Amino acid sequence: MGCSCSAAAQLGALLLALLGWVSSCVTTVVPLWKNLNLDLNELEIWNMGLWQVCIIQEEGAMECKAHESFLALPPELRAARLLMCLSNGLGFLAAVLSALGLDCWRPCEERGARKRRLLLCGGAAFGAAGVLTLVPVSWVAYNTVLEFWDETIPDIVPRWEFGEATFLGWFAGFFLAAGGSLLLCSGCLRRTETASAPAAAAAAR
Repeated sequence: MGCSCSAAAQLGALLLALLGWVSSCVTTVVPLWKNLNLDLNELEIWNMGLWQVCIIQEEGAMECKAHESFLALPPELRAARLLMCLSNGLGFLAAVLSALGLDCWRPCEERGARKRRLLLCGGAAFGAAGVLTLVPVSWVAYNTVLEFWDETIPDIVPRWEFGEATFLGWFAGFFLAAGGSLLLCSGCLRRTETASAPAAAAAAR
């Protein structure tokens, strides 16, 4: 027999969380957390990421340079490196646990309680990975806004602005949290259905 509606919902939640995890991994790698347009040289666009700074010229050429020192980075970027890497690792673990706990996963089908625990652990890990993604992205965005509107900085000094990775990180965090929440809900519903099944069988007898 094919997968039930509950199993299909679990699979959809897992795919949503996986989309968030992939987006989180991309956010971690790309050097697009901050953008800077120089008024003196409009032909160059500066992009800053967690690992390197890139300069994109008008003709399309891009030159990147890695950050020289981890300790020289601003506090929000240092924290973002650690939290994003932790989020990506936790998301991978959550994907493995959730996949093993799906109703459509036939091995160990008779061990419903163990599969339910795996599903709940996977959902909780996805939710935690979502929080670990949202926190550093929001922190970097908050500091970018503060620096942009800082009146103590002269107007002639260029200001960093939001990069594309900031918005991708927000989407990734929400997808991870939403997918994890749906997996947790499906695990709790499975427990309710399992508990009600013996009662219904006893009433039928």
